Amino acid sequence: MAYINTTTGDYPLSAANVRAAHPNTSFPAEVAGFEAALIEMGYAVVQATPEPVITYVQNLAEGAPEKDESGYTQTWVVSDASAEEITERTDAEADSVRQERNQRLADCDWTQLPDAPVDAATWATYRQELRDITAQAGFPWTITWPEQP
Repeated sequence: MAYINTTTGDYPLSAANVRAAHPNTSFPAEVAGFEAALIEMGYAVVQATPEPVITYVQNLAEGAPEKDESGYTQTWVVSDASAEEITERTDAEADSVRQERNQRLADCDWTQLPDAPVDAATWATYRQELRDITAQAGFPWTITWPEQP
């Protein structure tokens, strides 16, 4: 749970932050009593809200809490990512997809042994489809993994 100092606007504050700021104050152990004491001291609970879903071309940051008749509510700020951030995220996702692809290839290496009890040609086609993942439109963000035979 996060708190805001309604006098200074300091946010986010935890219960530990409030206790540390008031070392000579004895706070009640019960949550309800603790929150009542905080209100008297000029603090308020900030109600959490779910993070919005963003894409790799956006950044998400917590905004300043908004006050209305029911109290304070957490807010979120969505902004555009820089070209560098987008490149970094795309490169990281491409690395992740390649690692997954390489693991899938390693998991079926045995199918290409001469004495493997499988249809080697079918497995070879599957393995080539795995290798071609990086050529798919939308790579690395939109991947259609081939079906294992």
